[in-house]
Amino acid sequence: MSTSSTSNTHHTSENAILIAFGANLPTDQYGAPAQTLKAALEHLAKDGDVLVDCVSSFYETAPVPVSDQPWYVNGVARLSTDLSAHDLLSRLHDVESEFGRVRRERNAARVIDLDLVAYGRELIAEHGGIQVPHPRMAERAFVLLPLRDVAPGWVHPILNRSVEDLISDLPSDQQIRQQADR
Repeated sequence: MSTSSTSNTHHTSENAILIAFGANLPTDQYGAPAQTLKAALEHLAKDGDVLVDCVSSFYETAPVPVSDQPWYVNGVARLSTDLSAHDLLSRLHDVESEFGRVRRERNAARVIDLDLVAYGRELIAEHGGIQVPHPRMAERAFVLLPLRDVAPGWVHPILNRSVEDLISDLPSDQQIRQQADR
């Protein structure tokens, strides 16, 4: 899925700009979570200043932490953009709002979730604000497995461990399965 190009390509896995996406509630306009997520990625790229270079397979995942809410549809996209990490995160929040996301409580069921998980090798940690890489990404199968699809060999800029190594250390209780098609 690509709509235009920008000058800041970040095509190597090491310098990848990566967003994780997920949803577990349908929307009136788009239907099932997978359809909503596809529409959101297209919407993210509509202004031409963000290029969606590669989208992972979609995965069905049990909620983390475990709860009785519906399973999620999750994935990761690799982007190219000249937007700063702050501006890209702001754009992700705008898309979430446009698609009906209302932030109420942490880990609640949601119609859409877009997270900036890595912005090249940049390290950003603002108290109460943006944190890149995402602080919990290395603990979550629903981020790491799809991340491996779009950026094999990616190395966590703080932990200095490859995505494959991080996957091998995941706890076995995280339920995840690749969807047959997107």
